Amino acid sequence: MNNVLVSVAWPYANGPRHIGHVAGFGVPSDVFARYQRMSGANVLMVSGTDEHGTPLLVQADKEGISVKELADRYNRQIVEDLAGLGLSYDLFTRTTTRNHYAVVQELFKGLYDNGYMIKETTFGAVSPSTGRTLPDRYIEGTCPICGADGARGDQCDNCGNQLDPADLINPVSKINGETPEFIETEHFLLDLPALADALAQWLQGRKDWRPNVLKFSLNLLEDLRPRAMSRDIDWGIPIPVEGWEENPSKKLYVWFDAVIGYLSASIEWAFRVGEPDGWKKWWTDPSTRSYYFMGKDNITFHSQIWPAELLGYQGKGAKGGQLRAYGELNLPTEVVSSEFLTMSGSKFSSSKGVVIYVKDFLAEFGPDPLRYFIATAGPENNDTDFTWDEFVRRINNELANGWGNLINRTVSMAYKNFGVVPTPGELVDADKAILTTAADAFETVGQAIGQSRFKEGITKAMHVVGEANAYIAEQEPWKLAKDDTQRDRLATVLWTALQVVSDINVLLTPYLPHIAQSVHETLGRTGVWAAQPEIVEVIDDMPTEPVGVGLPEQGATYPVIMGDYANQQAVWRRIEMVPGVELSKPQPLIAKLDPELAETGPTWAPVEKQ
Repeated sequence: MNNVLVSVAWPYANGPRHIGHVAGFGVPSDVFARYQRMSGANVLMVSGTDEHGTPLLVQADKEGISVKELADRYNRQIVEDLAGLGLSYDLFTRTTTRNHYAVVQELFKGLYDNGYMIKETTFGAVSPSTGRTLPDRYIEGTCPICGADGARGDQCDNCGNQLDPADLINPVSKINGETPEFIETEHFLLDLPALADALAQWLQGRKDWRPNVLKFSLNLLEDLRPRAMSRDIDWGIPIPVEGWEENPSKKLYVWFDAVIGYLSASIEWAFRVGEPDGWKKWWTDPSTRSYYFMGKDNITFHSQIWPAELLGYQGKGAKGGQLRAYGELNLPTEVVSSEFLTMSGSKFSSSKGVVIYVKDFLAEFGPDPLRYFIATAGPENNDTDFTWDEFVRRINNELANGWGNLINRTVSMAYKNFGVVPTPGELVDADKAILTTAADAFETVGQAIGQSRFKEGITKAMHVVGEANAYIAEQEPWKLAKDDTQRDRLATVLWTALQVVSDINVLLTPYLPHIAQSVHETLGRTGVWAAQPEIVEVIDDMPTEPVGVGLPEQGATYPVIMGDYANQQAVWRRIEMVPGVELSKPQPLIAKLDPELAETGPTWAPVEKQ
């Protein structure tokens, strides 16, 4: 069977998720995973909350609670948000588990033993007022290479070059605006120059990536320098080296540990489903395809740092090295990065108050309207501005008036006139044409989704909706219903329309799984068509091998997202409409929004009047 790994960016557990987050990593990855499952692939979709690093410490200080309390609270909130949105994770876990600590330390030790973790004295940025280390990403200034303002301490998004905080001109802390102090400190650095040739050879072999991702990634090769993989911080994973592992103020860099989460989550999933070696199908079988989904600000960690870690762990850099416990691990097949979803021209930012939280959105509108908006108007290849006006327009004009109206009037007429799926007579050219249009869309829509062109996929599916509505308008079944001599023709038109509705429902299932389940039932079918994720409480009791040092205590409980997707009925092909199947009176499946919402916004995210 075709094994497909879907690795989804790990959201920070320092606050609830906003719609900008799920536009970049959440909905696109789920559309892809659902389509792959429907096509017969053996999918493993993993992620979790990222719970280490300075952002959590900063937020915990603001809220006056311990960082563990903060992580626990937002881990649960994020799990609820993502499950509510219908994101079909096989496992959504967290980075504060015993298993994750052990897996991260094994990767570090492999890199260290193979010579790709080097010790250097560097300059670290410290907040003068708190004495706390400032992470690279929390320092901004002018880029010394291209002169752009707003360059971060790890890289400049304008020119794509890797930076160190001390390189910045006029550096300031994003936390409180202070000018940081730079002090000498000893750290472990990933020896990227020693991995440069192997990394370049791998990257230059990538042909099908989104152009923005590949160009950015190749540009990174021009200025590869050793990169710090440890931090002066007391919250994180201990460094498994003698003399360092007991040091309370030295931990592994949060971005070193976060990307390893894809592997550790896969290993945890295998344990939780009772197949301890099951993860190897997705990590050591070279025929497996692996796709990584994220926002554009995380490209460097997935197309440079993570592949370099994997290459070094396997001894494939200039220094050679030995294979370790996990063997030869697959590098990413593709890094699928989205641009930013903005709001009135500003990047969604909780800290700046420019935010629409997923939980509020779900409570008022449900999941599929948001999924539809992200799919049709999201930031797939360009930054996209979210407005309530555009949201209302797309939901009312396209989703409700187009798809919702097609479902309702087709099933209503069939129910009213026959009560069951009617038996068609001889098909005429118009019937054959719309059936062919729908059948052909399985290939074109599927091809687009399979190549991560989600906007193109849903546009093609909605084109079939338009053609189907035009077919009904042209055939005028309401007139046929008034003429007893046209009974056979009425049955044929309505059977044809029902078949096309069924086909479109398949095409839209990856995008709109909740509505798809309702349409499945409206068509007189039973059982689970599109499976939904479930929240499961688990115990942190997994055996760790290799064992690791400084692991969290055993026995903590936490929520994970899992799901039984293997037994859903959804498949990527035509499901024949069987004459005689009973229909029930349809209920409107897609509610239209109050047009006033376009002008005012909801009370929890009002439109600011100019």
